[in-house]
Amino acid sequence: MLTTTLCAALSAAGLAVALQTAYRRRFLRATRIAAASLLPVGLAMAGLVTLGRRVGTAIGDWAAGLVFKPTVWTGFAVLACSALLYGITRLFAGRAAGGEERRAPEGVTGGPAAALPGGRTSAGAGARTGADGAKVKAKRRGSGDSGLSDFADVEEILKRRGI
Repeated sequence: MLTTTLCAALSAAGLAVALQTAYRRRFLRATRIAAASLLPVGLAMAGLVTLGRRVGTAIGDWAAGLVFKPTVWTGFAVLACSALLYGITRLFAGRAAGGEERRAPEGVTGGPAAALPGGRTSAGAGARTGADGAKVKAKRRGSGDSGLSDFADVEEILKRRGI
């Protein structure tokens, strides 16, 4: 009962300030003040002030129990252990996956043109530069054939090797 009365008085004071602001012809500011001043009485009528008090009391009781009960500290230790174990498994899973990606596919030797993750070639592969590289890039951008551009690259490599 006292809480509702206090909220109503707070809202009435806020509405009085809003009226005074509107009298000064600052209507936008007065509307915002009125909206904010209606919050306390609305929260009290909806029962959210009482709910907030109950939540605050529950948090306070929990905090007091946290300090004085060893089982609560043990619970936090178990939670920390669980998070640590999960983090360790994520760390090792990431390293295992990274190692598998770096392995060369079957049938590919570790020669100078060995592919690395992400479609890049190794440093010893020799970047295609000059007119030769321009021809290869032009072929790739070509007329949009149905996936035969990969074979054009292979054909060009074979021609360069004399095969």
